[in-house]
Amino acid sequence: MPIVPRSRAPFHTPTPPFAGRRWAGRVYSGDLAQAAWVREDLRADLHRLEGLCPDQSETIVLCASEMFANACDHSRSGQHDGRVLRTLSMPTAHTLCVSTIDDGAREEAPTLPHIPHQRTAIEWEEAERGRGLLLIEHLATRWGSRPVVDFPFCAGLGTLVWAEFTLTTTGADR
Repeated sequence: MPIVPRSRAPFHTPTPPFAGRRWAGRVYSGDLAQAAWVREDLRADLHRLEGLCPDQSETIVLCASEMFANACDHSRSGQHDGRVLRTLSMPTAHTLCVSTIDDGAREEAPTLPHIPHQRTAIEWEEAERGRGLLLIEHLATRWGSRPVVDFPFCAGLGTLVWAEFTLTTTGADR
């Protein structure tokens, strides 16, 4: 009889989805060059979810990348020593939620992220920026944002942007 203990399943073995599941939060410097790491880490985390459709996995990665880029562009996260926190959880067994938390507003009067609805069709065609949240709105089941701390005297301390996705499984799992 060997005295070496039986090894456990590798940490990357996919496991079934379940309500309340949470992955460890990941903190990134607020540098747009970190977006590649955000995408790769999220792909690795999503790989641990059994039966997730690869196309949906890439959709979630794309939305998280947009949320990260917005945090870097529009908050103190994009300044020297800025950070962005990315979380991943399952509120239900069929819903995945990805979110980013930034370091707070750059200006004195913080505003929550919003889609610029006042643009005309021609302005949208000519715009070089401003489509990230629109993309998230169309790809996610639902999305939103809120202040990290919901007290008036704490305004500007950070914004949480989240997107939920209703899970679809691969054809082999149906």
